[in-house]
Amino acid sequence: MAALFELRGVRVVRSDRVVLDGLDLSLPDGGVTALFGPSGCGKSTVLRLCNRLLVPERGTVLFRGEDVATVDPMRLRRRVGMVFQRPTPFPGTVIDNLRTAADLDTADAARLVEQVALDPDLLHRDASELSGGEQQRVCLARTLATGPEALLVDEGTSALDAGATAVLEELIRRVAGAGCPVVWVTHDGAQVERLADHRVAMPSRASAVDPDDG
Repeated sequence: MAALFELRGVRVVRSDRVVLDGLDLSLPDGGVTALFGPSGCGKSTVLRLCNRLLVPERGTVLFRGEDVATVDPMRLRRRVGMVFQRPTPFPGTVIDNLRTAADLDTADAARLVEQVALDPDLLHRDASELSGGEQQRVCLARTLATGPEALLVDEGTSALDAGATAVLEELIRRVAGAGCPVVWVTHDGAQVERLADHRVAMPSRASAVDPDDG
């Protein structure tokens, strides 16, 4: 299968600490790919490299064969959406959050929240008043509002209870099934078995300690 992302000889140093050193990695293009490994092995750093939240000291990161260093970062981040470990709603209502990503009318916003299994009646609720699981789904909807070509999820259920985790996993399966490949970072082996179409283990020889990779 062709590569969605490919890292070639990537070195990352943060705060004088080597996080990745000479990493070669290929992530397949299609379905849900679980990127897994022990805490601190550099999984979160890989995701940040994929949409240029981090820039390597050395090496190349390719998105569908295109060097991400040649793409405008804002344009890249609309093509490559990211959902973080903890929900990050912006101040304001749910519909305010969605409109930071795209120019949506109320009907479009309602369809988007329904897509992530939320009640459209929540559109005018303050996003900060929602449960953790609801906030994470708002963040997913906000990311999907840009129509991304690929989705990165960094330990997206680690702060959620079992019920909210099951809902989010099902939503991710739907997103991937609709043609948007997902790279899902986790150290939960059971979740890898439930969710992944493809499994990619982080090579421990290529990494030191990643302070963001809990």
